[in-house]
Amino acid sequence: MTVGSGRDARRFGVAEWFRLGDYDRVDRALDHLEALGAKSLRTHLSWADYHAEGGGAWYDWLIPRLAERIELLPCIHYTPPSLSVTGTTAGPPRRTRDLADFVDHALDRYGQHFRDVELWNEPNNLLDWDWRVDTEWTAFAEMMGAAAHWAERRGCRAVLGGPCPFDLNWLQLMGERGVLREVSAISIHGFPGTWDSEASTWGGWDEHIAAARALAERYRSGVEIWITEAGYSTWRHDEVEQARRFLDALDAPADRLYWYGLYDLHPDTPIQEGRQFDIRHYFMGVRDVRGREKLLARLLREGGPAAVRRKVSLTRARAAQTKDPILITGGAGFIGANLADALLEDGREVIVFDNFSRAGVSTNLDWLSERHGPRVLAQAADIRDRDALADAVTDAACVYHLAAQVAVTDSLAYPVEDFEVNARGTLNILEAIRAKGRGTPLVFASTNKVYGSLAAVETEATPVGHLPRDPVLRRWGIGEATPLDLSTPYGCSKGAADQYVLDYAHSFGIPTAVLRMSCVYGPRQFGTEDQGWVAHFVIRALEGAPVTVFGDGAQVRDVLHVRDAVRAYRLVMADIARLSGQAFNLGGGPSNAVSLATMLDAIERLTGRRIERQHEAVRTGDQPYFVADTRALSAATGWQARVPWEEGVRDLFGWLRATRFPPVRPGAPTLVHDSTKQGGTHARRAGQSALGI
Repeated sequence: MTVGSGRDARRFGVAEWFRLGDYDRVDRALDHLEALGAKSLRTHLSWADYHAEGGGAWYDWLIPRLAERIELLPCIHYTPPSLSVTGTTAGPPRRTRDLADFVDHALDRYGQHFRDVELWNEPNNLLDWDWRVDTEWTAFAEMMGAAAHWAERRGCRAVLGGPCPFDLNWLQLMGERGVLREVSAISIHGFPGTWDSEASTWGGWDEHIAAARALAERYRSGVEIWITEAGYSTWRHDEVEQARRFLDALDAPADRLYWYGLYDLHPDTPIQEGRQFDIRHYFMGVRDVRGREKLLARLLREGGPAAVRRKVSLTRARAAQTKDPILITGGAGFIGANLADALLEDGREVIVFDNFSRAGVSTNLDWLSERHGPRVLAQAADIRDRDALADAVTDAACVYHLAAQVAVTDSLAYPVEDFEVNARGTLNILEAIRAKGRGTPLVFASTNKVYGSLAAVETEATPVGHLPRDPVLRRWGIGEATPLDLSTPYGCSKGAADQYVLDYAHSFGIPTAVLRMSCVYGPRQFGTEDQGWVAHFVIRALEGAPVTVFGDGAQVRDVLHVRDAVRAYRLVMADIARLSGQAFNLGGGPSNAVSLATMLDAIERLTGRRIERQHEAVRTGDQPYFVADTRALSAATGWQARVPWEEGVRDLFGWLRATRFPPVRPGAPTLVHDSTKQGGTHARRAGQSALGI
């Protein structure tokens, strides 16, 4: 199928459950469904919840609320415990016609809000139907046949709830028991790659749908086949695979698709009867538990299924290893993409290893692929996935390790995730290299945050910002001899990774080096309030929006243009045998030291308008002064920062204006850019910005 083919115009829906009283989440979910381009919603109208305290009032509010904005498919299931032969929601009702009575009642009350109703969910799953007390499926068939018959008689199309895993023998039994004669559609569920094994029970969408359709036609002509649940769990952090599986389901020859689901589940979420899900069930959403878009959600929002198809085609698995490619973890990020471009310009082949979780990185991959074609070898994976790393390093000539969780703010909110990505992820790649046994060299992107808040450095206020009282520090900046002071979870995780990288050179003889970076900026940076403050300031200025400065704005940083950063990485790698086991500061140095206030003044001159500034208390771990002493790097490699900061900021300004704020053609719709809508950030007041992260 070609990109942009007719299949990309197919409608799709989303399956998402709302718990009784979940009022706050409903409108947010509807907004997110609209952003995805979903045209329909499958959700449950729980027979059990309806009869619970407050259940009727909840559905009186929920069903009309949902139907106002989206086509609705209610799924009626779960037996009220008071009516169940087992006293549980999965038990058969004592009177099988009770479900038909409830369907009749639901149609009286809500029938104007939908034209189809699904009857039961995954009946071959003990959590939904306890077939141990209905071993011949007699009660289920009687219950379902009566309910479906009555729904169809009332003018509402009945859909038979889908078995999971797919079971043609069960469908055959439903045909023999008369159920298939009463329904307009049969639903099936499938989760290939998550639960259904392609090697055994899962034959593929085409095979199962064709078998179900052929069987259904024997009992009622024209019965449709719907996929009412298909999904993929990203518990291994493989978001591109979720996008690929979505396309597989979208391309399947079914009459309707509902993708499961909208949100990941919180780890404490129970299912009915207080039981817990398999861990994989908690990561089925297209948004994570914090509400951040995963890759599939972001691509659907940006360009629908066609955008998903384009991205998946770029990130297909490598059919064969090429000779001595260069591996860049985080290769679609800001520095990674610029580094990859420079290496590709020299004719090298580059493995861009990235999980594409950060907003903007997908466009960086597009840019690389457009410029360099098949020499860009995209591997969509996460550094927490040890198998993927082992594959990536197999034939790599060298490794630039740039992938990381990059925000101090996120580390404070989610320290475990920060550790898993930064510390454990780095150890994973070191172990992958060690297991290969070829001594593949690695250069690691560390941070000046390993030096902590530098509380021991006395500073004084000057007209150009906070500067050290010590004249040597004021002249040269902070050197590598400064003791490490790992503060904030981010500083701890990056510091641990920094030390592991150096130790693997000493303990295992792997050629490694560390670059402790200051504030790198430049084209291809999508600055947010949590990371990339120079770009974020420029974006806010171009939007005409205010910024929030945490502290007095006199904090001083040395800023470094990305071209200079790329050159430093390449010089260190070129001489890695001699430089192995060493850490170097990498920043703009004293000649590129600038306070935040001075940077804002310069950006105002570029835009020609005043930037509104709002001040709040200084953030945890913020350094009043950090300027890198880069003399060790210069002595070892001959490197010097070449791009003056004002020239570099003009370069960044020009790139952002051209790419994110192009001139509006007469009569064209105006694009409103909102830099707070970057995946992976938390919702804060408009204009807030992180400093020096």
